[in-house]
Amino acid sequence: MSSNDAVLYQVDNGIATVTINRPEHRNSLSVDATNRLYEIWEQVDADDGVRVAILTSADCGTFCAGLDLKEAARVKKEQNVDILSLMKDPFHSRMRQVRKPIVAAMTGHLMAGGMMLSLNCDLRVGLAGTQVGITETRIAGRGSPWGIPLLWMLPQPMFMEMVLTGELYPIERFEQLGFINYLEPTPDAVRARAQKLAARIRDNAPLSVMAGKEAILTAMSVGCDMGLQLANRIYREVYASEDAQEGPRAFAEKRAPVWKGR
Repeated sequence: MSSNDAVLYQVDNGIATVTINRPEHRNSLSVDATNRLYEIWEQVDADDGVRVAILTSADCGTFCAGLDLKEAARVKKEQNVDILSLMKDPFHSRMRQVRKPIVAAMTGHLMAGGMMLSLNCDLRVGLAGTQVGITETRIAGRGSPWGIPLLWMLPQPMFMEMVLTGELYPIERFEQLGFINYLEPTPDAVRARAQKLAARIRDNAPLSVMAGKEAILTAMSVGCDMGLQLANRIYREVYASEDAQEGPRAFAEKRAPVWKGR
């Protein structure tokens, strides 16, 4: 399987759909899949025709099982190197820098790197009855430095328990905590809800959408007071844009706005 087959990419009417396509491996993250994801996030940001992305995976009962541990063992045996050294971005930090919103359509269980991908998304739709966990300490013998943003997304005691025990938890608990935006009963319903959210985002003023995402994530990093100052700076381009004039004009003329993204 080539890297292009490991992760599928298509764009339709402003919405990019990114699909991890390794169902026979529980959609785990191989070297090819990880490097392909890095390339795709670069492509999403570079394409002005893309307004929003959906991250999903092939149906197999698992959204993403995390690092491909079988490949990791094989790489160490055959090449005597750690698998992470072959990945451009093993902790998927590029994904957190994507300017366009990312909606997760999680059609199965998510653990380890699957949890990492989900927290790097901006909105999350999950499948009822599935399980969630950070399983590195129990299974992989590795760690989860990528999980630190969860301190701003989940209660600290819950996050601590997840990291230290490696247990799996019902996804319904994460909806109750607000980490999951929506739960749906079937994989098709998960994808349909994600598509509806993405279409709503796509139809909004693109500069406002991207500034909103950037401002919120910036405030998470720097705190409230500094976040407020930086948000005002981030939004300057939005207020000075043609779209900022188009919004009131379209409202007064009782028509749908035509956003230009400038």
